[in-house]
Amino acid sequence: MTDIKLRISEYLKNHRKMTLATVNAQGNPLAHTVEYVSVGDDVYFATRKDTRKAENIRQNSHVAYTVDEDYADWMKIQGVQMEGEAFVVTDEAMIKQVYGLYIEKFPFVADFPPNPELIFVGIKPRVASFLDYEKGFAHRDKVVY
Repeated sequence: MTDIKLRISEYLKNHRKMTLATVNAQGNPLAHTVEYVSVGDDVYFATRKDTRKAENIRQNSHVAYTVDEDYADWMKIQGVQMEGEAFVVTDEAMIKQVYGLYIEKFPFVADFPPNPELIFVGIKPRVASFLDYEKGFAHRDKVVY
């Protein structure tokens, strides 16, 4: 794994929220804020089956997302910009693994009642940039998966 991929993986592991971009059937982009868990550079989030994001992903698996913070000092900005392929997780073992990761990262989720309308969505990376303005304004390192 390259240094950039390692930085991306660590950044993803240490953050909770991403802004996910999908495209609807009319070709219009939509942005969605979701809490996520990660396994390396793969991310997973939960959503109801009937949400706009789930519908958009079923129609078009190409997505993009960002993970970052609200930096007061622009020269400290870091973050991840990712393009990837989204998919609904159907493998029972993987569903259990992702649910376990959710409980670790968000312990309060264990108190939620079972909801058969929830699904897990995974995103496999294709192309990413790691932003690191400490290396210079607008500096980004790009990596292809």
